[in-house]
Amino acid sequence: MNEFEWRHQLRNLRQPAAPQRDLWAGIEQALDADRQNPPAEVAPSRVAWLFAAGLAAVSLLAVGLARQQPSLAAGSAAIAAQADWKPADPRLAGAAIELGAARMELREAIAQAPDSAALRRLLARTEQQQSRLRRLGRDAG
Repeated sequence: MNEFEWRHQLRNLRQPAAPQRDLWAGIEQALDADRQNPPAEVAPSRVAWLFAAGLAAVSLLAVGLARQQPSLAAGSAAIAAQADWKPADPRLAGAAIELGAARMELREAIAQAPDSAALRRLLARTEQQQSRLRRLGRDAG
């Protein structure tokens, strides 16, 4: 499936769709059943346990994100240090920074999954784009 077909399918999803059957009968039955059998109240101890579990999950997420921050800062410093090509044109400079960052992230991903052919193809494509950008810089300069 190419991008054109994908966009065409997305546009078709915006069209209103009528249900195949009348939904109100099922909704009324469910409401009547709820009125006849109200849900049992949740025990306070269970609510406290669920709250504690949610708080623990959020705390673990925060700790994980906090540990990521130094590596992200180190990664951006490494990108800046490895930037051996800095074009004078600001439009090319922005693209050079983005491609350098993408190349660095792809290399880190390949280090985690060395057998991934898709990551290697993406890295090759990124390096081709960098060489095209350098040619553009030489031709423009």
